[in-house]
Amino acid sequence: MDIIEYTMEELIDPTGIIQGKRYEFLLDVEVEEDDELYSEAGTQIRLLIGDEGEGPFIINYYIIDKKDERYIELALEEEEEQELLSFCKEKIELEG
Repeated sequence: MDIIEYTMEELIDPTGIIQGKRYEFLLDVEVEEDDELYSEAGTQIRLLIGDEGEGPFIINYYIIDKKDERYIELALEEEEEQELLSFCKEKIELEG
């Protein structure tokens, strides 16, 4: 899986209830044709990342088929999750 494009946005909690910081990443990924995540139109992963002072962690993620913007109900492998988390950590550090 290769990340070909991304956007990152810090989510602001106007209530002050949530501790730490929250980020939303939209990652356009390229996967091989034989991968379950493959779509001709492209695949996107929406990641919600939290950081409560001990380092970023994945709160949740959604895999999206860009063709019709529907969710693909599959889970990433642990190795893929770690790869995406490392990418997000790097981008958060650059912004901070």
